[in-house]
Amino acid sequence: MKLSIFGTGYVGLVTGACLAEVGHNVVCLDIDQGKIDWLNQGKLPIWEPGLEAIVARNVAEGRLAFTTDIARGVAHAQIQFIAVGTPPDEDGSADLQYVLAVAESVARHMQAYKVIVNKSTVPVGTADKVRERVSAVLAERGADLPFDVVSNPEFLKEGAAVGDFLKPDRIIIGSEADKARALMRELYEPFNRNHERTVFMDVRSAELTKYAANAMLATKISFMNELANMAEILGADIEEVRKGIGSDPRIGYHFIYPGCGYGGSCFPKDVQALGRTADQIGYEAPLLKAVEAVNNRQKGVLFSKLARHFGGAENLAGKTIAIWGLAFKPNTDDMREAPSRTLIDALWAAGAKVSAFDPVAMEETRRIYGARDDLQLARDKYAALEGADALCICTEWQQFRAPDFDEMQNRLKEKIVIDGRNLYSPPRLREDGWSYYSVGRV
Repeated sequence: MKLSIFGTGYVGLVTGACLAEVGHNVVCLDIDQGKIDWLNQGKLPIWEPGLEAIVARNVAEGRLAFTTDIARGVAHAQIQFIAVGTPPDEDGSADLQYVLAVAESVARHMQAYKVIVNKSTVPVGTADKVRERVSAVLAERGADLPFDVVSNPEFLKEGAAVGDFLKPDRIIIGSEADKARALMRELYEPFNRNHERTVFMDVRSAELTKYAANAMLATKISFMNELANMAEILGADIEEVRKGIGSDPRIGYHFIYPGCGYGGSCFPKDVQALGRTADQIGYEAPLLKAVEAVNNRQKGVLFSKLARHFGGAENLAGKTIAIWGLAFKPNTDDMREAPSRTLIDALWAAGAKVSAFDPVAMEETRRIYGARDDLQLARDKYAALEGADALCICTEWQQFRAPDFDEMQNRLKEKIVIDGRNLYSPPRLREDGWSYYSVGRV
């Protein structure tokens, strides 16, 4: 099938590449000429394991192309994906201007029936707004052309997005139109060979499903962080508690790891947006607000532990703090809403310097912060420790899980580790003379 995808960010690029991988003919569009030039040179704007090879292979074999030519993209395919950003507005609601701009572009150029697919994460009711915008533009043109609007939310984990797309748990399709449903079923047929993964529902239910999934996962994380903070006060070990409750199949082990808070482009934004939707319909949703509040507080836990060790935040002035991990999670360079950023800002406010290392997010860090005298980006994890007064761990990259503690001791001024991801054994480190602080363990 021929497909057009508007947006070459995280969702659009993974979607386009993976649909091309199973044999479809895909054109990806973006208004950013620089990004399109990069992609046409084989360079990716995001870091995602396995994606670069898939993009290169499908471009070489002629199934994947990149352009800024909107008319070409609309003419290319019957199915038009909207996969642009929906950043939070000032009040926390999703900003739909880019989604509606794509809808308008499709309407201005279409000459025949189109299926317009919302792949972006959007609030309930967005399909209605897209339908209204398309209808209005067609009316301006005096064009009586048929179209359907479908909700097809993505469920991709950054760092595992290629696998998630090629072997999905479920494919949610929201549409009441028989023709659109038939086309979407054909589109996703390669992913249903072993067993049926497609779930059809009405549009509004599909839109709510995406927010509900992310809000549920964020709730589990914040709940465990609440328990972790209580465990420290009570003298309990949250890791033992986690094993105890995770063994219950009704709870399970997924997303019950305590730490220094969640980040990224999805959970913070989607919890906010769902809460804003509740406000707009006059429904009080205190749980959603609590999830967000707990997470915002949890992002400050590393700085609090560090300041407490040194006898107050004022005593951090002039010190150098090493940070391992800058991305919000492993296997990505995404630093949006990352706990590391909260820690860095707090350290700078206290007059401290930062020496940091991340396996893939160094360029993103340079893009965000630029050149600063109080920020050193090290060549490797041990170089980041050189002359530092303490180490804080923000991201659980594999290479941080079993470090050479003797090498760490030789590089650090003091044997201090503030571990926001509970990577190490407290008894072992304390026996070796380390001041070791983790989350929810004493």
